[in-house]
Amino acid sequence: MDAILQPWPWWVSGILVGLVVPLLYWAAGKDFGISTSLQQFGAMCSPHSKLDYLRNYDRRGGMWLLAFVGGIALGGYIGSHLLSAAPIEFLPASFHTGAGVAKLLVGGVLVGFGTRYAGGCTSGHSITGIANLNWPSLVATICFFAGGIAVTWGLGGWLFAAS
Repeated sequence: MDAILQPWPWWVSGILVGLVVPLLYWAAGKDFGISTSLQQFGAMCSPHSKLDYLRNYDRRGGMWLLAFVGGIALGGYIGSHLLSAAPIEFLPASFHTGAGVAKLLVGGVLVGFGTRYAGGCTSGHSITGIANLNWPSLVATICFFAGGIAVTWGLGGWLFAAS
C-alpha cells in the first residue's frame, strides 16, 4: 500500500496514458479525446436545438464519452483523496473569490472555444492525433504548448497575481 500512496515517476503515467489509446481502439473502436463529451452533453440537454452541431449528433453513439469522463473525474477524486497521504486542495484559495470565479469562467470559455475551433482538445490531438501521424494534430499541439508557455511566463503572472 505504501507504493500506491507515494508519488509515482512521471514516466509511469506517460506509459499508462499512452496505453489508453490502443486499448480504447481495441476494446471499443473509439478515438481517445475528451472535448467531444461537451458536444454529447449539449446534444442531450437540447435535443431540439436549431444548431446542426447539436441536432445531428449521434446521442446514443456518444454515451460512452460521458462514462469515460465520469471515470476520469472519479479516478482523480480517488487518487487525490483516498490514495494520497495528504488530500490535495481542489482550487487554491485565490480562486474562492468573485474575481477568481470570473477568471475561471473566462478561462473555461476560452479553452472551450479554442478546443472546438482547433477540432479537438489537447488529449485528442497530442495523444491520438500524433499517434496517428496527423500533421494538423502536431501543429495544434505545438500551438497548445506555445500558448501555455506564453500565459505561464508572461500574461499569466499579470492575470493570476494574488489579489
